[in-house]
Amino acid sequence: MVNLMLSWQQAAVLAAGLGAAGMLLVRAGHTAGGAAGHALQDGDRTRLREVAGRWGAHVGPFAREAGVVIGLYALWQLAGNLAAGGFHDAIGHAWWIWHAERSLHLPSELAVQHLVLPRALLSRMANMYYATMHFGMLIAMLIWLFARHRDGYPAVRNAMAASTAICLLVSLIPVAPPRMLSSLGFVDLAARYGESVYSVVGSAAGADQLSAMPSVHVAWSLLVAWAIVTRGTGRWRWLIVAHPVVTVLVVVATGNHYWADGIVAAAIVMAVLSVQALLTGSVGRARKLPGA
Repeated sequence: MVNLMLSWQQAAVLAAGLGAAGMLLVRAGHTAGGAAGHALQDGDRTRLREVAGRWGAHVGPFAREAGVVIGLYALWQLAGNLAAGGFHDAIGHAWWIWHAERSLHLPSELAVQHLVLPRALLSRMANMYYATMHFGMLIAMLIWLFARHRDGYPAVRNAMAASTAICLLVSLIPVAPPRMLSSLGFVDLAARYGESVYSVVGSAAGADQLSAMPSVHVAWSLLVAWAIVTRGTGRWRWLIVAHPVVTVLVVVATGNHYWADGIVAAAIVMAVLSVQALLTGSVGRARKLPGA
């Protein structure tokens, strides 16, 4: 599989460019709109200003928000390269997680992987889902929210930013994925079919392989499901709940994450949403106070 993932350097440049362009377009839109509003004569110049104002007002905020999202992606890509420790530390932490899960009687990740290993088509589908759907679904959800439910967008964007930041802080402690514990029988499912999106260990390009804990894939899938269920209105919106379920199974089946990685990611998302709800409620009550 060709690695289409941007490096953190490429993503950072793109984020900066989109952010700057978005702010300039918003400012130009306001300026053009104000100038058109005070124009005394009709004509081509006035209509051009009106079109520029509308264009800047619509495209500018979208470009600015796209810059924020891609900036978070750049930080995610960078986090693995800043992990405190090397390959041997990551393997040691991986073994600790493995033994901790067994002591808690969690089901073995090997059992899930063995469900897909004999089936080439299912294996390839799992690899494709792992490589594309985490960021693809997140972007699709944010575009839908920005276009259709703009009032709910800031809360979702802030929850995504906070959850991603906390996940990145945790990932500074290197943890090797299950597929590196080959003595247990794990297989690198993506490497078997030449579909891995990862570069060699220690490379500055691509997503780092030693940042298994926690699973950002799982965190983003939960945020996507939460946003669509709480902001959507149709009965079909509940189908999105399948996305985090499939994501958990895929990240385990491909040998990229432990159950613990998903559990910690879910705990982070729940904590962020709980704090956000408390803060929102506090602000709402403060505004209702006399004199507020």
